[in-house]
Amino acid sequence: MRVLVLSAHMDDEILGMGGTIARHVEAGDEITVCIACKRAYNHQFDPKVVEEEKEAARRAVKVLGYQHLQFLDLRDELLDERLLDVIVPLEECVMKVRPDVVYTHHRGDSNQDHRAVFQASIIACRTIGVHKVPRLLSYEVPSSTEQAPPFPEYAFLPNFYVDISGVLDRKIQAMKAYTRELREFPHPRSAKGIEVLAQKRGMEIGFQAAEAFVVIRDQWQ
Repeated sequence: MRVLVLSAHMDDEILGMGGTIARHVEAGDEITVCIACKRAYNHQFDPKVVEEEKEAARRAVKVLGYQHLQFLDLRDELLDERLLDVIVPLEECVMKVRPDVVYTHHRGDSNQDHRAVFQASIIACRTIGVHKVPRLLSYEVPSSTEQAPPFPEYAFLPNFYVDISGVLDRKIQAMKAYTRELREFPHPRSAKGIEVLAQKRGMEIGFQAAEAFVVIRDQWQ
């Protein structure tokens, strides 16, 4: 399969579905991860820090072993100001990759960039586009998805699970490449936090460890 992972920030791809990426690698699938934003810290852009984070993303690629990493270099924290600036490059990525399955952010995340990538993904992956994406799913990002307010429209209600019992250690190792983003437990972005969430999602479906998704569209021809 051709797999496309759409992420707002460097580290979202690992936090949300690093184990599933590893499973796709094991299956022999061709994987492209497209990261929308160059990262800002304390609302400031530092070119040196952005390059350091890109290098962290490349180290994570080596841990997981997937093929293609693309940076769009859009402005962090501002994706929701002009959605067209997100839609156009995502459409180009979809047309280039022509994926069989696309993974994107959850619509109810507390982070505005995550929500913008979700909205742009829905348009870029529409069934009347240049390339019809047969399968579209959204993933959760620890420290963002669970931080949304307690209203029904924000809820992450998974209906698809991937067994990552055999690759959880690889997911955690990939996240450790992002030294600037890793935190101490009980922060959700800690190594232990990632493990605990994987175990919780696993218990929901009868696995030792799992990643959870919402299936937005699944077409079988």
